[in-house]
Amino acid sequence: MRDGDVVVIGGGYAGVRLARRLDETARVTLVDRKEVFFHRIASLRAGVHPEWTVAPFIPYDRLLRHGRVVVGKAVRVETAEREVVLGTGERLPYDVVVIATGADYPEPARFTGTTVEEAAESFAGHQRHIAAADHVLVVGGGPSGVELSAEIRLARPDARVTLAHSGSALLHATGSERAGRKARAWLESHDVEVLLDSFMSPGNDFGTYRDARGHIIAADRSFWATGTTPNTFWLRMAGHSDWLNAAGHVKVDRTLRVEGRPDVFAVGDVNDVSELKITPVAIAQADLAVHNIRSYLQSSGRHRRQPRFYRPIHRTPLVVPFGPADGVTMVPVPGGETAVLGGRTATLAKAKTLMTPYMRRQLGYTAA
Repeated sequence: MRDGDVVVIGGGYAGVRLARRLDETARVTLVDRKEVFFHRIASLRAGVHPEWTVAPFIPYDRLLRHGRVVVGKAVRVETAEREVVLGTGERLPYDVVVIATGADYPEPARFTGTTVEEAAESFAGHQRHIAAADHVLVVGGGPSGVELSAEIRLARPDARVTLAHSGSALLHATGSERAGRKARAWLESHDVEVLLDSFMSPGNDFGTYRDARGHIIAADRSFWATGTTPNTFWLRMAGHSDWLNAAGHVKVDRTLRVEGRPDVFAVGDVNDVSELKITPVAIAQADLAVHNIRSYLQSSGRHRRQPRFYRPIHRTPLVVPFGPADGVTMVPVPGGETAVLGGRTATLAKAKTLMTPYMRRQLGYTAA
């Protein structure tokens, strides 16, 4: 017998982890506007290399043994009726609802459209543009900007590639100066022009870009890796602005519940927990929420489990690939320091496969 109806809104890394782990103990419905899981970690390479075009798409059909996946868009959470309302008008009753709608990323790290065909065509378009460009500009020197610049350089050794970053060092948000220096050294050794302290904006003429000092750069194609936006506009439109902070993230307490709502949780990129918004963090939040949801659904009796508090993860291993055979790995060590490991570790941990076999297994498929 399964305890309660759990509706999970959003089928990203946190959503699928949570839905799969609750499948044996609750009646789970996963709602996502896409017909497949989008493995965003593989999306930058998919936007550059044709052989990776379909790698980010993994079907949901083996994710749940007992629950179901509904392709649709949630438009409201009606807390009085305890129902999630979809754009089609369908109503999904819940005992617990989980908001796991993630964040919106700049292209190519985005599922464009609503079908696999539309998203694949978007990747193919980026591939064609990169193949034809004489000069590609990447704006943003965080992990995504560095990774994308490396992928473009390896795909187009004959093109001019420029990485412009508003900060004084690459990867500065990771807190590792050594990793930033290593990334810059790799890029410059592969003839990628790295511009630091360069806040870029579109220029007055098509195909031109201007930095804060007024310098003009002309490029055939540009990609902006300058941050993400939480997917919570639908909550604002549904009258739940009080659930959101000024940046649009869902406000949660230490149990990952929406403040004042014991039956509403928010996990992953969408919430306001102050920490790195990366996949291992989303999975850690999902795991803790699973425990607390089970505790809530099984709250009667003398031996009920107490909820656990989430501790933000400010220091976690982070891998930034430089193509499939190199990269930099940052590993926290005692004392507040960060060890920086070389290309072999990065290749084995992430760069070669971009964790695609792992995610396929998570969704019930073989690694191949």
